[in-house]
Amino acid sequence: MADSDKLSPNDPGQCNDMSRTPDDAKFIPLRVAVITISDSRTPENDTSGDFLTDALSREGHLVNLRRIVKDDKYVLRAEVSALIADEETDVILTTGSTGLTGRDIAPEALEPLFDKEIEGFGELFRAASIEDIGAASIQSRAFAGLANATIIFCMPGSPGACRTAWDHVIRPQLDSRSRPCNLANLMPRFLER
Repeated sequence: MADSDKLSPNDPGQCNDMSRTPDDAKFIPLRVAVITISDSRTPENDTSGDFLTDALSREGHLVNLRRIVKDDKYVLRAEVSALIADEETDVILTTGSTGLTGRDIAPEALEPLFDKEIEGFGELFRAASIEDIGAASIQSRAFAGLANATIIFCMPGSPGACRTAWDHVIRPQLDSRSRPCNLANLMPRFLER
């Protein structure tokens, strides 16, 4: 590789040499919890949770927990806090409660738990959503962050929104083979001091 082809660690939006995915990278299955945040969803009609669970399994990840949690800031915070402390959970995907209504409490419940925010997730999700829903994408408060080395992605409750988030951002970032870099390969470094 020529020096001009190397990625600089100071280039915004680029991976540095330490985080670049090697050509011979192997798939790393991650342990993922799927949380649907809703007062109305049940196991029989949780189509967004179904989609995420199926997509994760097809990709080769292990869904180690699937749960429906009501739209209550403190109940949700307690559920996710327990998962953050669980060494058997690498990733948490939540669906629902990211809008603007009074019942939409996911950001208020979960952002205080983050050690670091992943601002780019919400930005990329809304940009990808424009194709399907146009300017209505401003109504989404999709967000992501890291807490105790656990990756947390929070997306809207519709199956279409989950598919957009999965296809455009989450799937490639959880795939240790994605180039030029991905979150899966960075996971061992999240707790560096």
